[in-house]
Amino acid sequence: MATTIEKTLRVLRDADSTITAAAIYSLSDIGDGDLAEFKAGWLSIPTERRLQLLQRLGEISETNFDMNFADVTRLALADADENIRQAGIEALWYDESPNLMRRLMILAKGDEAENVRAEALSALGRFILMGELGTLDAQSAREAQDVALAIYNDPDELTQVRRRAVEALGNCTREGVAELIQEAYDSDELPMKASALFAMGRSCDDDWADLVLQELTAEDPELRYEAARATGDLELEDAIPVLADLLRDDDREVMEMAVWALGEIGGNASRHLLENASEEAEIINDEGLMEAITEALENASLVGESLRFDD
Repeated sequence: MATTIEKTLRVLRDADSTITAAAIYSLSDIGDGDLAEFKAGWLSIPTERRLQLLQRLGEISETNFDMNFADVTRLALADADENIRQAGIEALWYDESPNLMRRLMILAKGDEAENVRAEALSALGRFILMGELGTLDAQSAREAQDVALAIYNDPDELTQVRRRAVEALGNCTREGVAELIQEAYDSDELPMKASALFAMGRSCDDDWADLVLQELTAEDPELRYEAARATGDLELEDAIPVLADLLRDDDREVMEMAVWALGEIGGNASRHLLENASEEAEIINDEGLMEAITEALENASLVGESLRFDD
C-alpha cells in the first residue's frame, strides 16, 4: 500500500492534476521519515510543478497559521533552478529560525543567481528587524547586518542586489546606516533611490519626513510608490493631502499604495478619503480596489482606537 507521501508525490508529478488539499496538508509539520521520503522524490516533480507548490505553500501559510511547511520548503533552497530557490525564500516568509538565517546569509553572499541573492537579502531584513526588537540575539543580528553592509559596499555587485541590502539595513539603528541610506538616495540610479525611500520608512525615523514628502510628487512612479509606502510606515499626517491626489494616480500600484498608506496613518481625514474612494470604486465595480480600501479602512479604525487608548 502506498504511503501518504507516495500519494502526494504522485499528485505533484502529474502536471495536469490539481494539487489537492490532502496533498498540501500531508506536507505540514512533516516527520523525519516522511521528510526523507519526500526529499528523495523532490526532483522527480517537474520544475513548474515545484514552483506552483511553493507558491501554494506560501499563500496557505498567510491564512492558516496552524500549517507549517518550513521543513519541506527549505528543500527548495538547494534546488538547481534559481527560480525555485527564490520561490523557496519567498514561501519561508514566516520562518524565524536561526537555521534559515544562516542559509540566507550563504545565499546572499554566494548564490550565482542575482534574483536569489536579492531575495535572500530582502529576507535577511526580517532578521535584522528581529534584532532591533530583541527577539534575536544581538550577535546574530550583527552578523546579518555585516552581510548586508558587505554586499552594499561591494563595487562589483549588481545594483539590483545592492539595493536590497539598503532595504534590509533600513530596519536597524546601527551607526552609519543613516549615512548609507542618504548615499543611496543621492545615487544617480533610480532603483537605488527608490530603495533608499523604502529604507527611510522602515527606519521609523521622522528625520526623513521632508525627503519622503518631496518624493510623493516625483515624476517616476516607482519613486512615488516608495514615497507613499514610507509615509505609511512613518505615519506622516502631513502626507494626507498629497496621498489624496495619488488616489487618482495614473499608475495603479501607486494608487493602491496611497490607499494602504492612508490606512496606516489613520485619523478622520484618512478615513473620509478612503470612504469616498470606496464609493467611487463601487461605482466602477473595481473589486480589487474596493478590497484594498476595505482593509485600509479597517486598519485606519484600529489606528484610531489605539490613539484613543493611548490618550
